[in-house]
This record gives sequence, C-alpha cells and structure tokens, in this order.
Amino acid sequence: MKIWASEHIFNHPWETVIKAAMQKYPNPMNPSVFGVDVLDRTVDKDGRLHSKRLLSTEWGLPAMAKSIIGVTRTCTYVQEHSIVDPKEKTFELQSTNISFTNMVSVDERLTYKPHPEDPARTVLTQEALISVKGVSLSNYLEGLMAKTISVNANKGREAMEWVIRRLNTEIEELAATARGTMRAPMAAAVADK
Repeated sequence: MKIWASEHIFNHPWETVIKAAMQKYPNPMNPSVFGVDVLDRTVDKDGRLHSKRLLSTEWGLPAMAKSIIGVTRTCTYVQEHSIVDPKEKTFELQSTNISFTNMVSVDERLTYKPHPEDPARTVLTQEALISVKGVSLSNYLEGLMAKTISVNANKGREAMEWVIRRLNTEIEELAATARGTMRAPMAAAVADK
C-alpha cells in the first residue's frame, strides 16, 4: 500500500473554492473525467449538504501497467461522497474506485477549510491510499499510480482556478447585463421628460 498526501492553499475564500469544487467537472485540465452523475443530495438537520456522485473516468495507465494488470479498457467508475458544512466551514470529500476493485483500490480524501490565519484563503489537504492486489510488481504499480495521482491533483488545482475564473466572469457579465437593463429604462424616462 502507498500513501500519497498533499496540501495546497488557494488564494480565494472558502465559499468561492467550495462553489468551484462542486462545479469542477467537466474541465479542460482533467479530460479523463468525462461524466458526473449526482446519485443523491440531501441537507441534514444541521444544515450540512450531503452529496453522493458517480464519476466516470478514463485511467491513463501506460500500456505496460495495463498488461501487468491484465486489462484493455480503463474506463473506471468512482463513487464520491461529500459533506459541506457551512457553519463549520468545512468541505470533506471521500472517493473510492468501484471498478477493478479486485485488483486496485484508491481511497482519496480531500478537506477544504478556511486558512487559520487568513480567511481570504482556503487550505486543501488531500491524501490517497493506493493498493494493488494479486499481481506481480504491485509495489511498482502503486508508485506509478501515486505519481499519476500527484499529476492529476495538480491538474485538479488548475481546474479549480479555471472554474473560479469562469464563475467570476459569469458574475461580471450578469452584473453588466443588469446595469445595462437598468440604464435603458432610466434613459427612456429622461428622454420622455
């Protein structure tokens, strides 16, 4: 078993980062995630949002790894459960693969919290437990998968920034549209006088 861990600080407030995290897929940085289905979404009595999603992904395993594992297709499904707690300002996300579980298990946990010293920033802690079973060179494959997770985590952070820019652009466009629609009646009223 390999353990991979990382910490990253976003220069955005927690609320902004969480909105982006909930809208992260699809994005051009992670084309391997090609489908997201919400299976269940509820708010509990404490106001926490619980979501269960199914992600459809294409694992980009090298040909050698595919031959060692004995697979030709690498379309996999990942089950994701998240809890957004707006009172405590935490967002916890746990995911696990539900494909190829007899050979590979990847359990990932992400936690987003406001930076303890700067509320305009958000801390992401991320860890993954990787286990390859029943094949030769399992330690090598676990290391290879840890490297892939690290590369994908960096792409995921880039994707978050991309989503945040897209959301900010949408807000600016809505504000400009609202200003324009408000000016038109005012201009008409002035012209009528």
